[in-house]
Formats: sequence, structure tokens, C-alpha cells
Amino acid sequence: MLKYLTTAAAAAAILAGTAFTALAGSHEPIKLRATANSNENDEDYDGLIVFKNYVEQASNGAIEVELFIGTQLCSNGSECLAGIADGNIDIVIQTSGGTANIFPFVQVLDLPYLMSDDRVAEAVLANGSSFVSTMQDMVQEASGGAVRLMTIGNTGGWRNFANTQKRVTQPSDMDGLKIRTVVADLPQELVKALGASPTPIPWPELFTSFQTGVVEGSKNGITDIMNMKFPDAGLQYITLDGHAYMGALWFMNNERFMGMDAAQQRVVLDGFYALQQATFASPKRKSIQAYQDFVAAGGDIYVPTPEEKAMFKDAAAPVYDWFKANVDGGERIFDALTGAVADVEGAIDATRMADTK
Repeated sequence: MLKYLTTAAAAAAILAGTAFTALAGSHEPIKLRATANSNENDEDYDGLIVFKNYVEQASNGAIEVELFIGTQLCSNGSECLAGIADGNIDIVIQTSGGTANIFPFVQVLDLPYLMSDDRVAEAVLANGSSFVSTMQDMVQEASGGAVRLMTIGNTGGWRNFANTQKRVTQPSDMDGLKIRTVVADLPQELVKALGASPTPIPWPELFTSFQTGVVEGSKNGITDIMNMKFPDAGLQYITLDGHAYMGALWFMNNERFMGMDAAQQRVVLDGFYALQQATFASPKRKSIQAYQDFVAAGGDIYVPTPEEKAMFKDAAAPVYDWFKANVDGGERIFDALTGAVADVEGAIDATRMADTK
């Protein structure tokens, strides 16, 4: 696929060069085709609406953003990223799981228990952080310059373990549970490290899989759980271990971006900042009602104690070594993430100290 992306990038560059030359000599607005394989209740949609509004207003209509929500332009990560590389799609959002077969190093976002809360995660994922800059460089290198990572937002809050069988308070409670994962290796390694059985199931089949017992649990955010009505399929227990921040990777065709003038690029960059902030905020607000609805439906929510949280992290520790040893670029991106987390935590602690004087 990387060879395809690189080949497609060369073709896209030729086509884009012609297109941008023609555009520069006309008064027609630049039209950006943006897609998200989600729906209008999703944080991705919230982000795109904010992006569209900002970019169109700030450019005085010189840039138009066309939204394609669902699978009109592409239906999976490989197809969507190929569309970005060849210029058929300008902007797309993907999760780390949907992107891992092309950019395996993005799975670093799925490594458990490395970021403790929203304040840390949002600072680490800010454009300009050492982590995001490294990730952007690696995406461009791996795609032969065809694909540009614009920003990393959020799509659903934090991943927590949920199941149909029992309250989970510590890793030993996970023993034998059949937990749904995506096909990617890392989430399967995590589930195995905690003593459960990873079972790859396509997202559209998960509701029925809960009903029939094909799987007994999953690792999702509460808004996804409630939007998909999983409690109706028997999902009753949630443990708020917050093992991974649900990062959303926003990609853009690099030639498309570089073909804009400096003022237009600035508008697009600021638009992605506004998009990122919207996706950071959306899950916080939506999760309030989602948790209330989960409890009202008979759901059980458990918050691990600090000691129990440490037990989960200790049990998951072998996944870090597996990632660095088995994922292309794993050690480089792992060091970038953990280094950024340490810097951010130090800065936050210093701010807290200053604020309490």
C-alpha cells in the first residue's frame, strides 16, 4: 500500500500542479472535499462543521468545504487514505485502528495508560508539540510526501473496558472474557496481556455479537456505546480505567495544501485548530448524558482506585516492549510520546503550584 501511495502521490503532484495553475488564474473558490465515515451525532461531524464555518468565513468565501458524511467517498482506512494520496479526497479523519495497516506507528495512540487525563492529552496532542511534530514527519516520510497529518483531535473520549458479564475491578477479573478488538495487532496484544481473549469483530456486527455471546466485552467510549445502543444487546458493566485517549487523525492531501498561497494555508491551519478544539470539547459534553442514560438502563459503572489502576498498568506493561520491537517506527514514536507526556506533566504541575500560591 505504501508503494501505491507513493506512486499515487507522483500522479497527484502532476495533476495538482495543473489544477492549481488553472485555479490561480481564475476567481473560482477552492473547493475542499472532506469526509468522515461517521454520522451527524459524532464528534467528527462536530469538528467538520466548525472547520467548514471557520474556513469559509475567514477566507471570505475563497475556500469552500464540501462535507461527505458516511461512506460516499470511501468506506475504510486504506481506501480513504488512498483517496487522500491520489487527490480524490482532500481531507479525511481516521482512527489509529483504521490507519495502522498503512502507518503502523500511529498505534502509539492505543498504548494503554500513558496519558492520565484530558489536560495532559490535549497538551500532548497540540500542534507544535514534540510528539505531534514527530508523527507528522513520519506520516510524510511513510507516504512519500503524499499525505499530510494536519492535527490530532478526539473521537469519543476515553476507551474503557465494558462487558456483558460482571463488574471488573482488577486485571484478574478480565480472565477468559472475550473482548472485541479491531484487526490491528496492538489492541489484541493488550487484551491478551490482561488475561482476556481478543476477538476481532467488524463494528457493524458488534451489536449482534453481544446478543449471541460471540463477544462479551469491548473497549470503547461511552458515547459510542450509547449511540450504538449496546446496552440493549446486554452490555451492562463499564470500568472507567481510561486506558487510551481516542485520538482522531485528520489527514489532508499534501499537494492540495502546498498548492495554496500562504494566507490560504494559514486559514486552513487555523481551521484545523478550531476543529481540534471542537472535538476535544464535544465528548466531554455528550458523555454526561450518555453515562446518565447508561445507568438509567440498569448499567453498572465502576471507577478503579489508584491502586487498582496501577495494577492494570503493570499488567499491560509488556505491550510497550512489544510495540517498540514489532512496529515499524515504534521506538521512535514511543519515545516521542512518553517524552512529550513527561514535559507536559511537569509543566502542568508547575502551573498548579503557581496557582495555589
